[in-house]
Amino acid sequence: MNKHIQQQTFLIPGANGRNMLADLTFDDRDKQAPLVIFAHGFKGFKDWGTHNLVAQSFAESGFRFLKFNFSHNGTTPDHPMDFVDLEAFSDNTFSIELEDLKSVIDFAAGGANFLPVKTVSLIGHSMGGGISIIKTAEDERVEKLITWASVADFHNLWPKEAEAQWRLTNVIYFPNSRTNQQMPVKATLLDDLDQNQKRLNILLAAAEIKQPWLIVHGDQDSTVNISHALELNRKQPKSDLVVAPGANHTFNSNHPYLEDVLPASLAQVCEVCVGFLKGF
Repeated sequence: MNKHIQQQTFLIPGANGRNMLADLTFDDRDKQAPLVIFAHGFKGFKDWGTHNLVAQSFAESGFRFLKFNFSHNGTTPDHPMDFVDLEAFSDNTFSIELEDLKSVIDFAAGGANFLPVKTVSLIGHSMGGGISIIKTAEDERVEKLITWASVADFHNLWPKEAEAQWRLTNVIYFPNSRTNQQMPVKATLLDDLDQNQKRLNILLAAAEIKQPWLIVHGDQDSTVNISHALELNRKQPKSDLVVAPGANHTFNSNHPYLEDVLPASLAQVCEVCVGFLKGF
């Protein structure tokens, strides 16, 4: 790794009094570089797979890269890569994640721990993409938006026919094939969608976005079909759409990722994103 690329770790207060572990990757020769905030997806975390290599790539390209664990993603600051807090995971909602992302932007703008910023760029993956779209529509401090394999509708994260039983039992279990855990989510998540229908409508938010927006999606994504990207692009015709050929939901990366270079597909995605952020 480039000897000038450094990483600092922080605790940021999140929703319901839960701390969020975050880290900032930067070139120590350019501590005022523009700031990119990365929002991970469902069953994701800030140190998943290639995320640290992505952070290094952006830092080497002239950005500060801040990534964090959402407060209710199932990890804890002491166990940032393991789902040891399934109670918190079960209580998560989309409104909680929006509150968390606002807190992270507030933290970056506050300047208590590093040089503050007036504007940030967001990169959101999968469910984190949907959260980032809504936050971009709401928050003028977001200067540019990039979504990776984003959902266009939160309801697409589960089968529609599962909702009746979910409400009846008050919980649904999402299998994690990597850890063999059954990860519970309470019906309060559905209540949140019902009670905040307008705010949590990703396509409505997409239509309202005025900032430059780059939509990136792999054409071999079996988790979130590329139709989501096409729908988002239709809702916001000023957005740019880039299709990554041969790429799956994580742009051909996995966890754990043992290589010291990014997969070719993800490296290309990062290159395109850097160009977009720099206005090329």
